[in-house]
Amino acid sequence: MANEVLAVLMLAGFMGMIFIGIPVGIALATSGLVFGYLGLGDVLFGLLPSRVYGVVTNYTLMAIPLFVFMGVMLEKSRIADEMLETLGHAMGGLRGGMGIAIVLVGVLMGAATGIVGATVVTVGLLTLPVLMRRGYSKSLACGTICASGTLGQILPPSLVLLLLADILGESVGSLFAAAMLPGLALAGVYALYLIGLGWWQPEVAPAIPRQERDALAGRDLWRRVVRSVVPTLGLVFAVLGSIIGGIAAPTEAASMGAAGSLVIAVISRRFSLGVLNDTLGGTVRITAMVFFILICAQPFALAFRGLGGEGLVEGLFAMIPGGLTAELLFLMLLLFVLGFFLEWIEISYIALPMFLPLFQQAGVDMVWLGILVAMNLQASFLTPPFGWALFFLKGVAPPGITTRDIYVGVIPFIALQAVALGLLFLFPGMATWLPETIGW
Repeated sequence: MANEVLAVLMLAGFMGMIFIGIPVGIALATSGLVFGYLGLGDVLFGLLPSRVYGVVTNYTLMAIPLFVFMGVMLEKSRIADEMLETLGHAMGGLRGGMGIAIVLVGVLMGAATGIVGATVVTVGLLTLPVLMRRGYSKSLACGTICASGTLGQILPPSLVLLLLADILGESVGSLFAAAMLPGLALAGVYALYLIGLGWWQPEVAPAIPRQERDALAGRDLWRRVVRSVVPTLGLVFAVLGSIIGGIAAPTEAASMGAAGSLVIAVISRRFSLGVLNDTLGGTVRITAMVFFILICAQPFALAFRGLGGEGLVEGLFAMIPGGLTAELLFLMLLLFVLGFFLEWIEISYIALPMFLPLFQQAGVDMVWLGILVAMNLQASFLTPPFGWALFFLKGVAPPGITTRDIYVGVIPFIALQAVALGLLFLFPGMATWLPETIGW
């Protein structure tokens, strides 16, 4: 049997195992080892140890558990609670203001944690019942929380960007810098949508009553801003600034972020041994999941390349009319569709490397392509049926919220993400300007 046929069967076998419920890591390793052995024999097992060793000793990937610790500590110590309440009152005078506050918290929590589950669960628990009491549309409230929670996938220090830097062979600092403007632009698109919707349909996004706003105003409000918002913002600037400015490597900056989250928890009197135990447990679980999939992806990637899969991909793209632009559009569409069924890690380590050599040979800017991919993968957290943000919110939603409310609510925000992705595609300078300006 021709090796190219085995490559196709390996892909089909992987997808088949996913659809019958086999865990992704096991499906990756099994399909890669079985079909790789059929086509390559013992050669596969000779190459595999060095690939796995390269993953577990990668200095850049050492930043993953440290960034995860930083995010989980800020979540478990409930620092986000007061920050959300404070921003909600500060923006509450606007129609849709509470939704805008959720977007701002999504930006801050995303930049501080990079963990979708932590942000969606925290914001959902705190705000969804409140939004219901204040007359917000159920679908709008659900969509806003889910979409804001996914901002951590495009805003640095995102785990997506860390892994994409390794896959693309680019520096972490350049991808972090490139993601800043597109990520903030996407948050701005969300905010403009909420403002426009509040003006057009005030009944679905009403303002907080004046009496309630007056209860926390003036000096008290500013005191809470300084106490809850400024420390988190300072930590984000310190970590990202040190990476983008070239002062510290990503792993060094991540260790500073982990230590900084501990300091903030202690100063805010929210630190305890219970919080530390929960944080360490959450960090181990998330890190183990990420590295398990990365290790299991190695036999699959080796087998696909050894079986001539790259030639199949080149042949597929050669049949697409319209040149490089059409090929890029096809890649974006393919990644979007895969996001309905696969997680971002599998897409990053399985699908993307299949197509990457083609665009490298064509001279495509890898930093720009990386941010396009990251923003595309962000949509996979919102797209039914397997969008993780939908599952996270459903798990903490009050009884009056149905699955339909959540699914309907995210549709406008998926469309807004498509608009932002289109702008980034048409104006590559959104991603390349900052890295070029600071000399990355």
